[in-house]
Amino acid sequence: MGLSLRIYSKVGKKGLSQQHQLRFLDRLSRLLSTGYPLIKALEAVKWDGDLKLSAGVIIQSLKNGSPLDKAFEEAYFHPSIISYLYFIQANGDIQGSIAKCAKMFEDSMKHKKKIRDTVRYPLILLFIFSILFYFLKNSVLPSFADLFHTNSKAAAASIHLSLLVIDITTTLLIAFMVLLALAVVFNGYLKKFISIDKQIGWYQLIPVYRHYLKIRTSFFFATHFGMMLRTGMPFSKILSYMTKQDKLPIISYYSSLMEEELKKGLPIYSLLTQLSFLDRQLTSIFRRNADMQELEKDLLVYADMIMEELERKIIKAITLIQPIFFILLAGVIIFIYITLMWPMFQLIESI
Repeated sequence: MGLSLRIYSKVGKKGLSQQHQLRFLDRLSRLLSTGYPLIKALEAVKWDGDLKLSAGVIIQSLKNGSPLDKAFEEAYFHPSIISYLYFIQANGDIQGSIAKCAKMFEDSMKHKKKIRDTVRYPLILLFIFSILFYFLKNSVLPSFADLFHTNSKAAAASIHLSLLVIDITTTLLIAFMVLLALAVVFNGYLKKFISIDKQIGWYQLIPVYRHYLKIRTSFFFATHFGMMLRTGMPFSKILSYMTKQDKLPIISYYSSLMEEELKKGLPIYSLLTQLSFLDRQLTSIFRRNADMQELEKDLLVYADMIMEELERKIIKAITLIQPIFFILLAGVIIFIYITLMWPMFQLIESI
């Protein structure tokens, strides 16, 4: 116990960076694929100084009787990794599951990096032009309005129109930032105090996010259900197992509903169409497959296909973010420029 506490104090509450977590998973997967048992593979991971402390925490936790997902949780690994490793206890394929977990986590990191790189430059421009708009509204445009008020009512109206456009643009930006802040607060704190069925109702109101969440939930459900079918588990036991995990709350909630359906003697697919964050293709897969091996194969193939679809949609969204932002920003700037120059031309003509 003393050793464990000393290790915890060195690892700290943040644990490894995401890049190091990915390296940890890749290294562990390669060692397991060469025939190392789990504990010896983790001992070998400790040869890397950057990963030594986290590997020590996991080894100590496993020796104390904790399951693999809890051991990684004690080492402060990412929740998506922990949720994936939870199902290893059921399917028994440690090496394959860790390899898939590493691939999934790597793809997630790549997408997040692309999104960060894509929005970084527009955000910098947004900050610069926010300062510019502030000075235009509070200094330049009021002076112009006073100047043109006595010379040209049309010019003064043009200036007031520019002020209105800046006000609307600023209001929209503030509203966006407030909504973004509320989303972060909700995701980090408030949702712990709100029932999952109410959370699902709120998620359905968010146009883009609800589509992403549907694909993500369908992927995890198909992946984990298919992997556990490989072990020969009956549906009721698989659903019970999925209900008990807490890192994927929507899947846990949906699994509990399906478990109730099974107890009533109803097939799973009778409920699938009513679950808003599961793709309807899952209904047809469950309806047409009575053979467990075929169902397992179809679910895993479907999971791969829907992940590819998600990657395509994310890449498409990333390629559209900058052009759309620049077009909107350029439109506002051109409009303000025209509304400033037009009254000046009128003033010059009147001289």
